[in-house]
Amino acid sequence: MGDAAVTSVSYTNPLASASDLAGWVAEGPVGTRVTNDGVELFSTADEPALVADGRGDHAHFTYWCPQVFGPDLEISWDFRPVSGDGLAMVFFAATGARGEDLFDPALTERTGFYPQYHSGDIATLHISYLRRKWASEKRFRTCNLRKSPGFHLVAQGADPLPGPEDADGFYRIRVTKQGAGVVFAIDDLELFTWTDDGAVGPPLGSGRIGFRQMAPLTARYRNLEVRPL
Repeated sequence: MGDAAVTSVSYTNPLASASDLAGWVAEGPVGTRVTNDGVELFSTADEPALVADGRGDHAHFTYWCPQVFGPDLEISWDFRPVSGDGLAMVFFAATGARGEDLFDPALTERTGFYPQYHSGDIATLHISYLRRKWASEKRFRTCNLRKSPGFHLVAQGADPLPGPEDADGFYRIRVTKQGAGVVFAIDDLELFTWTDDGAVGPPLGSGRIGFRQMAPLTARYRNLEVRPL
């Protein structure tokens, strides 16, 4: 894609039709399904087969919004887990590790395999906010903020989201990034705040946002809004 202009005005996307996904960039086996209640994302990979031959972590994916956003913003969207254990995550302020556009052709190709995102040649902040893949995550549920490259866990808070079996409609998720500060909330319940002191690299600025899921989770998204601050 090369360099792209930074969006300096509010961005809204209802995620209610196939046309709402125009320009979105899939990395990994992204499946999309438009429902009467938002866009459903799921993995098209046969996860049991991949697990059997040792490639289970290649069943997961990342789906990038086509816009580039400024350094100070509020991101919010409706989220509902539908079925399957797994993980949901949001990336923001994502660029190449040297400040390139995330889709600069000089960067290593990404295929949805998580190490490419946390310890590759990109810089990003990422919050995992529904963690149900492993037994340890189900036992003690947290939302984790990491800074990459380097897989640095920089903030953590309680995860109030129910799993698919108990989900009651949609939950409004909000990420606020202003200056060096990040605030994360679900349904207006503030779960953590963090200020980047530069200990693991300079604070990140403008960049892209994207949704990530670990199979076999299926989840729905709608009413994405990004507001500059």
